[in-house]
Amino acid sequence: MTKNKNAQVWIETVIYTLIAFVMIGLVLTYAKPKIEEIQDKAIIEQSLEIVENMHAIILSIVQGGAGNTRLIEISLKKGALKIDGENNKIVFELESTYAYSQPGETINYGDIEITTKEKGGINLISLTKDYDEDYNIKYGGENILKTLSKASTPYKIYLSNKGEEDGRIVVDIEIL
Repeated sequence: MTKNKNAQVWIETVIYTLIAFVMIGLVLTYAKPKIEEIQDKAIIEQSLEIVENMHAIILSIVQGGAGNTRLIEISLKKGALKIDGENNKIVFELESTYAYSQPGETINYGDIEITTKEKGGINLISLTKDYDEDYNIKYGGENILKTLSKASTPYKIYLSNKGEEDGRIVVDIEIL
């Protein structure tokens, strides 16, 4: 009789444990995507601040005159920061399940354009600051595209006013 009771206790324990695992699994299937969306929204908000800070530093080095240089440290935990010397833009891109705006719609946050493009089940969110009319953005003295991807350590970025060229002030960006 005691063997049957011990067996019954073990069977009940296993069944209750399995039920608990199933319930935890169901909660995680719903909660994990929502948590990731909230994290991505926070990353987008931080990235807006990064682009705004870079813009403020660019304005300060331009006002300071040729030869003026500033250092900024940028941490990228997710996404990519593109220094587009070819098109004179600074762009932050992030792939996420979170849609910051309606897909295909561009919204403005100050001077920054925010675009969400749907790509399969994922959204590509782009934060773009265009300097084409005002400044000539270069990376390492050249009109090239440089992409900074996520990294465990912050990037040290030097922004320099290199003077005027073809009627526009040259802002050179270098990473050390």
